[in-house]
Amino acid sequence: MILSTKEHARAIDKAVFPGMQGGPLMHVIAAKAVAFLEALQPEFKTYQKAVLANAKTLGQTLQGYGFPLVSGGTDNHLLLVNVKAKGFSGKEAEELLDRVGITVNKNTIPFEQESPFVTSGIRLGTPALTTRGMGKEAMELIGQLIAQTLDHDRKDYAEIRQAIADLTAKYPLYPEIG
Repeated sequence: MILSTKEHARAIDKAVFPGMQGGPLMHVIAAKAVAFLEALQPEFKTYQKAVLANAKTLGQTLQGYGFPLVSGGTDNHLLLVNVKAKGFSGKEAEELLDRVGITVNKNTIPFEQESPFVTSGIRLGTPALTTRGMGKEAMELIGQLIAQTLDHDRKDYAEIRQAIADLTAKYPLYPEIG
């Protein structure tokens, strides 16, 4: 969605429709309206601050375990972690973390030497964790569990899998159902 002043509206409309945009889809328009309404609520601002605080805590925790963040930190909900610095490819890290129940995405990093199918980094985000109610303590634990998983000397991951299971049970996706 492009928001503009009336002065630029005609030029934007002409540039976007019909060439780059298809017809107006009512379900998409409705979804955007709901998203904007949600973003106007005071709780949304509080939530966004928590997402950012969680990302900063997770990033600092990972840095404390020797995992460099590509930008040295984060100003948003995402972390790009250079796992090559610890001897892993992004693909290896993604697969190992998946085995213990931590979902990340392999991701290229600046000046990447690996192919996009292998990569030297992983990307993590904190919105889903924040939505579940996790905060500073949980972010520190997750950082610790990531570091423990990506330890070349580790052979048994059962303890980490159990810690992840305990954490996700403590912060269920749908607490009103459980």
